[in-house]
Amino acid sequence: MADTPNIEEAHFHAIDTERLLAPARATHAPRIALLYGSLRDRSFSRLMTEEAARVLTRLGAQTRTFSPSGLPLPDDAEADHPKVKELRDLVTWSEGMVWCSPERHGAMTGIMKTQIDWIPLSLGGVRPTQGKTLAVMQISGGSQSFNAVNQLRILGRWMRLLTIPNQSSTPKAFLEFDEAGRMKPSPFYDRMVDVMEELMKFTLLTRDNKDCLLDRYSERKESAAELSKRVNQKSI
Repeated sequence: MADTPNIEEAHFHAIDTERLLAPARATHAPRIALLYGSLRDRSFSRLMTEEAARVLTRLGAQTRTFSPSGLPLPDDAEADHPKVKELRDLVTWSEGMVWCSPERHGAMTGIMKTQIDWIPLSLGGVRPTQGKTLAVMQISGGSQSFNAVNQLRILGRWMRLLTIPNQSSTPKAFLEFDEAGRMKPSPFYDRMVDVMEELMKFTLLTRDNKDCLLDRYSERKESAAELSKRVNQKSI
């Protein structure tokens, strides 16, 4: 036995390869929720999200897109606010997500961050985002940048999401969409398709064994009551 005296043997498990590699496979269409970060009438993050939803549908996904219009600021309303409940129900329903934000003042928009801040890290002892897949995209009015997608990746890790390696960043978005709001053929469109394709593959690979992938020794040591108490601290 390895020299690991600090490990509590009752909670330390060998990797269950059968459970990890051969779970029962669901056959329903992957459920993907899409969030965008602008309220403008001609919102390029919304238009990009709509294009992504069309591609996901072609790939066999069921998609739902959340409109942030009417969502209150964090802590400025109760969790039973209709828009907050709509957002949280959508996240709970989903098996994967797409986050698409404009870059404003070198960062994601406050509208994008507000949506993420309303998604709880936990509901009781359950984390509604844990183990679900995430794809990140951004659009910019100027030159290409990766500030927003980098920030979204950090938030995805914080929310315990499985963020896919690929991402999309579209500069000068006003040149990439026609008057009807459809994205023009371009390498930027092709990259978005790549990202959605990758998201679908990772979702199909992981959705049936996310509990196994994120089964943690430290959390097995805690009782359900202790875990619920720790992740629901109201004083934060």
